[in-house]
Amino acid sequence: MNGGIILATIIALTNQKGGVGKTTTSSALAAGLVTFYNKKVLAIDLDPQGSLGFSLGLDIEDCKTIHDVLTGQVSIQAAIQMTDYCDVITSNILLSSAELDFTSSDRQLLLKKALAPIIGNYDYIIIDTPPALNILTVNAYAAADYLVIPMAPEILSLLGVTQLMETISSVRESVNPNLNVLGIILTKFNKRTLLAREVKELAENVASQTGTRVFNTQIRTSVTVAEAPAHGLSIFDHSPSGKPTEDYKHFVKEVVNLTSKTADGR
Repeated sequence: MNGGIILATIIALTNQKGGVGKTTTSSALAAGLVTFYNKKVLAIDLDPQGSLGFSLGLDIEDCKTIHDVLTGQVSIQAAIQMTDYCDVITSNILLSSAELDFTSSDRQLLLKKALAPIIGNYDYIIIDTPPALNILTVNAYAAADYLVIPMAPEILSLLGVTQLMETISSVRESVNPNLNVLGIILTKFNKRTLLAREVKELAENVASQTGTRVFNTQIRTSVTVAEAPAHGLSIFDHSPSGKPTEDYKHFVKEVVNLTSKTADGR
């Protein structure tokens, strides 16, 4: 609460390993919060690949982007685009030069400062981060209240999460002491395989050691998850009765319940 204004809950989805369903999960979370909970949502794409805006039906080539905002070329309000699901700030390949472009002494706080004028306009701000631990990722961590870690049931993915936790600790010590890991969400999950069950158990051990959780929901693997972005539709509209759709709906409910419980203490 800030002068009577309720500030948005900011959630960044992060994993430095690619191919874990991070953008799909970001898109599903943003769309699900609007579709099922009538929340006002802003989705921000911090990945130079620009997949989040594309997934939500936007043309990402001819518009103002988060790169324009963070380099001071436009206001954040000028970069916001409306979609059928939520407001979106897109990115494109120019963002890949962020390490060179962000030269100010507060380079880790550019996103946090950019969000300040609009943080009271939304219930949730969802940030999709690049599959790397770089200045863009640190900006997301500095701005966020919570992190959600999508993870495929693979041993290398689990190692990546352990490394990620070290980075999170460093960010807490330097720029954001209030950063919390909301949980690890297992994607591309097939409970029939021994590996998936073993990685789930190992992930639960990592989570308990680092003061977080593995979400109760796992996202089952299906071709419909990969198809949805090509149509510019959320998973909920593209495949309303699909198994991953059902899983993502439960995941969004978990996020709402967890963030609602802790919102008063933020």
